[in-house]
Amino acid sequence: MKKPFKFKQFTIHQDRTAMKVGTDGVLLGAWASLSHEPISILDIGTGTGMIALMLAQRSNAELIDALEIDEAAYEQAVENFENSDWGDRLFCYHAAFDEFVEEMQDEDKYDLIVSNPPFYSADYSSGDSKRDQARFAEALPFEELLEGVSLLLSKKGKFNVVLPNSEEEKFRYLASDFGLFPQRITRVKGTPESEIKRSLVEMAFLETSPQEDELVIETARHQYTPEYIELVKDFYLKM
Repeated sequence: MKKPFKFKQFTIHQDRTAMKVGTDGVLLGAWASLSHEPISILDIGTGTGMIALMLAQRSNAELIDALEIDEAAYEQAVENFENSDWGDRLFCYHAAFDEFVEEMQDEDKYDLIVSNPPFYSADYSSGDSKRDQARFAEALPFEELLEGVSLLLSKKGKFNVVLPNSEEEKFRYLASDFGLFPQRITRVKGTPESEIKRSLVEMAFLETSPQEDELVIETARHQYTPEYIELVKDFYLKM
């Protein structure tokens, strides 16, 4: 049985879902912008609910909605929300994104939308079919994600996403079709010598020159950089 993952202010039970706590999600939950003081937040493909919980800890948002298509993951997220200090602000929907968009696009818009989207291509297999399903790009193509975000995001809202660096250019190109443009980009590498693996991208309905920087996670095994520690220290127990 997969042990619960304990953060400083909440615990993630992850025994029922293929999607476990991972660095990508923690990075996004810690990095996502709150400078515009969002009142409402949406986490698309919440998995265990971790990113939504991180944003509940970091923000005063009155409403934090999460969306999950996998039934076991949905149930796990609900459990994690209910066991947290912020259960009254967190709500999880069990639905596909296109259904959710259709139902919600005429409601109040979200000030902040985050997503750690499934991004392996169809020919990828980890040998774990449930995990593969959770990760398949087929589950939520970039176009569908961006179109939905463009319909649910408030005029001055921000959309934050974590992607493989190899997909960043394509994602930005597609986003511009929906009037979404990068505002901030942080490219992440494991060590100073390794290649860039991930891109954290913040988008909004404003065409501008994005602020760009790089984040290195560790200099040697478990020797974390000051920048990484600063980003995640409010969450990891050992930071």
